[in-house]
Amino acid sequence: MATDYILFIHGVNTREQQAQPSYANDLIKLLDRAIASHTPTLNPKYIPLYWGDTLFDEQQKRLDKFRASSQWDRLWFRNFRSKQLMQFIGDATLYINRHVGAKVVEELARQIEANLPSQPQPDDRLHLVAHSWGTVILFDILFAGRWDLPTIPGCDRVRTIRQRIFGVEPERERGIRLASIHTLGSPIALFNLIDLVPDTTGIGSYDIAKNLQELLQTLYRERGQQPLPWYNFIHPSDPFAWTLKEVMQEVVGSGLVEIEDVVTKDNDLTDLLMLPFRQTPVSLLINGGDAHASYWRCRDVVQKMTAAIASNRLKQAAIA
Repeated sequence: MATDYILFIHGVNTREQQAQPSYANDLIKLLDRAIASHTPTLNPKYIPLYWGDTLFDEQQKRLDKFRASSQWDRLWFRNFRSKQLMQFIGDATLYINRHVGAKVVEELARQIEANLPSQPQPDDRLHLVAHSWGTVILFDILFAGRWDLPTIPGCDRVRTIRQRIFGVEPERERGIRLASIHTLGSPIALFNLIDLVPDTTGIGSYDIAKNLQELLQTLYRERGQQPLPWYNFIHPSDPFAWTLKEVMQEVVGSGLVEIEDVVTKDNDLTDLLMLPFRQTPVSLLINGGDAHASYWRCRDVVQKMTAAIASNRLKQAAIA
């Protein structure tokens, strides 16, 4: 029976205490219930990846140096600096370092090898669900030229990950066909679509445009000239979520991918109370963090994802 593999990757400041990651549990339960209700013939497999503890040692080394300063005890918010701020900024900045980021690659490759088949069934499909900085990490691993140098740490493991997805270099004919992309509170328009290291060869570059465009072209042909659906979810008070449609069209052109920027409408009491202050720092301080985490329990996300998965299967059956 054909399987729909739904792969999740989290963002910064996510720490788990149990053996199995739970950050996506709320969304998985809602998706499973919606799929069972509306498209019971589907066979979903949920795969939440977890990299949150991978950079702990590197962050601890830096924190120890900060604490060794003779001025440390004079700083305010030391507990906040040591925990939330260090985890939030440290997760992002440390990954950019290729040698440190290779540790994240190694952990994700191990989990992907264990959960995604190397020889999938012809009708198996893959759906990517990436939150926050996890979007940046995922697209960097799949498409950035900086991992292509055979001498750098992580190169072989990046290749392992790329081989699991059809249409991705270096072996485009291997792996599971990508059927939809869902980005939640994503800053990818600010990071991965900017070439941080000028490099005319593309090797060593952070730029993802060329390899992403080639994947989309391959999928466009495979899907009978149907563009790949991509839903970019944005809570209106999430400061890390940015629109993507116009930026992506400039990068890869129009027609290959059908991007919809979805502003979520799951307003709770806090959202309503903050409406008069929505353009002020007050709303950012009070509601920004909750908004950034809201996608894991959002009805709009569930409805769009369920529709995309079901629609893909119906189109596939029609083509066959």
